Amino acid sequence: MKWEQLLCAERKRTTTIGPDHRVQFERDFDRAIFSTPVKRLQDKAQVFPLEPCDAIRTRLTHSLEVSSVARGIAISVGKRLEEKGHIQANMTRQIEAIAATCGLIHDLGNPPFGHAGEDAIRYWFEQRFGEKGLTDLLKEKQLVQDFRAFEGNAQTLRLVGKLQLLADFNGLNLTFGTLSAACKYTAASHEANSEHTNHAKAKPGYFASEASLVASIREKTGTGDARNPITFLVEAADDIVYSVADIEDGIKKGILTWPQLEQILRKTSCKNEADEARANECLQAVLSRKEAILKAGRDAPPDNLPDDVHGSAFRTAAIGLMVEAVEKAFEIKYDEIMGGTYLGELVKDSSYRGFIEKLKTIGKTRIYCTSPTLKLELMGRAIITDLMDLFWEGAKVLPLDGKVKTNNFPGRIGALLSNNYRSVFLHSVHDLKHLPEAYHRLQLVTDYVCGMTDSFAKRLHGELKNGFSLGN
Repeated sequence: MKWEQLLCAERKRTTTIGPDHRVQFERDFDRAIFSTPVKRLQDKAQVFPLEPCDAIRTRLTHSLEVSSVARGIAISVGKRLEEKGHIQANMTRQIEAIAATCGLIHDLGNPPFGHAGEDAIRYWFEQRFGEKGLTDLLKEKQLVQDFRAFEGNAQTLRLVGKLQLLADFNGLNLTFGTLSAACKYTAASHEANSEHTNHAKAKPGYFASEASLVASIREKTGTGDARNPITFLVEAADDIVYSVADIEDGIKKGILTWPQLEQILRKTSCKNEADEARANECLQAVLSRKEAILKAGRDAPPDNLPDDVHGSAFRTAAIGLMVEAVEKAFEIKYDEIMGGTYLGELVKDSSYRGFIEKLKTIGKTRIYCTSPTLKLELMGRAIITDLMDLFWEGAKVLPLDGKVKTNNFPGRIGALLSNNYRSVFLHSVHDLKHLPEAYHRLQLVTDYVCGMTDSFAKRLHGELKNGFSLGN
């Protein structure tokens, strides 16, 4: 791969602009941050659905943090590439902008209620295809797997590449360079395998409906079916941020105290014994930097600091050191990455892999599994299942002439579907005739439900199942 081609500033639809000192990739960031899907992230859960505490992260704050860390990593990596003569001086700014944009949009395709929402959608299709004969409507394995193995990352590409209607059906009409870096996974749904030796093929990267867009992206940027180098940086930023930030939120919610966390960190073991000694060295380095942060400008850290202050200092120290380790890993793996032969993850090939493993283990065993969180996830699963049931009744009879009929129950349900998504459905039926009509109808349901926020889904479900509250 060549940077000159990877940094492709072309768009599917050429745009006419006046004087503008931004590079094209900075315009991508600005398009994204002003978009409706990004705004909706403020009411989508990162870990804790419908969280009443304003200090706890939502998908929006998480995405902004990932964008910030990805941008920082990209700047450092870019400067090193400049020094070694791998890129021209003006390219660091472009790489930085792409990384920041991809960090911002990386979770746009996730449905309400986080990963529980993704699981609910997959389960719904498992039941539908298995029991009610929809498989007969979709004969090809890829088309069925697009739904049975539904993946938020693939939905992100669909959202920015098509669903966000502006002047046409090209979504945000981002540059091919940004779209390429946004493709976290590279396999079609029927090719993806969680046990694949190539991490980029562990999950579906795109749906059949976006296959032609993916082909154009690969041709324009020269990646083939390999990952864009910037994708590795953004993925690492996401891993770094959520591994420590979710724990920080756990402290803020009172799930863990700082002394408890410190003790658990020391006791938690790595799966690979060879990583244990290094992980403990990393932990000690993080704790030492944390103490240095707390005593900055003082002779010693103040006594009796609140747990959340310790948590914030720990997060600051951990992110800083993990970022340095990932930047070094990218430098070591650079030739493989540019050759398209690197199959791993930077975090797992960094010196901090054992430490990050400890953080993720604590997240799974101490943070994500609390009773209130599990109850809310189960509620979210029930809400999404009911909404999918309901809106499928409307989507499967929606007229192809665009004239919604409300003289029967399914027609009335169809009238509630988003006008934008109905427009995309009608366009896709005529534009992608090689795909069955039933495929487009099913996508209409997933598009609508995935676009909902947690609160909207809960409120709509309550209104449709229980009726409106009198007096509201």
